[in-house]
Amino acid sequence: MRSSEIQLTSVGREENPWILFLHGFLGAGSDWLGHARRLEADYCSLLVDLPGHGTAPVPEEGDPERYFTECVDAIADLVRRRGTPGFLVGYSMGGRIGLALSLRHPDLFSAAVIVSSSPGLKTEEERSARRRSDEGIARKIERNFGGFIEAWYQMPLFSTLKAHPLFGEIDSKRREGEPRKLAAALRLLGTGSQPPFWQMLPESRVPMLFMAGQKDAKYVEIGRQMVTLHSMSSLELFEGCGHTLHIEEREVFLRKLLDFFNQHQAFRS
Repeated sequence: MRSSEIQLTSVGREENPWILFLHGFLGAGSDWLGHARRLEADYCSLLVDLPGHGTAPVPEEGDPERYFTECVDAIADLVRRRGTPGFLVGYSMGGRIGLALSLRHPDLFSAAVIVSSSPGLKTEEERSARRRSDEGIARKIERNFGGFIEAWYQMPLFSTLKAHPLFGEIDSKRREGEPRKLAAALRLLGTGSQPPFWQMLPESRVPMLFMAGQKDAKYVEIGRQMVTLHSMSSLELFEGCGHTLHIEEREVFLRKLLDFFNQHQAFRS
């Protein structure tokens, strides 16, 4: 995979400190546009379309574990060209990719915020079961994309998002995705396809803030486990929120993100 296959848009003045934003499954770099516009006076936001999402291509076949790592390294090649360390924000699938990115390429980042995400599954048995499950989901996407979207947002982790005023807009945007590309992305970048990165957390020297919605019990527990392994990390829980806390409480999310990044400025005198 080449870095030219990663689609990136920047918002804000190029000379500002930069933040790399990575979206979740079904999303696109534009998911972060509202956040980027709020930050553009002080930061240059780099909004990535991950493979199979937005305008980014994705191969229909490939070695999933190898592809995941190649994707991480291709993004690293892109941001390395900026010449100075920056910041990272990754949500869900983008959080998994972002966490791997900060662990494999720690020189690129002064700090990272990982939202509703994990370092992957710990055992091959878990990964194998997840790959089988993801294959079933990929086939549903290919057969009946509208029905899949309907079922996707019936999952409990999205119950608070469904009650949010922005849900209708988000739902409509998700239905614009290309089913073939999204199915391929799930097969290549799904949780069952990525290598686990738990063992690298104790070695990390990139300060990290893990975020989870209080009602998203699975990722609250994963966040607590990550914090026990990573000595330079903390966990922030968002009261009343589910998986999409950065949408449900955008103002609180931005405030906490900026407070954290201000503690770890990329450009120090």
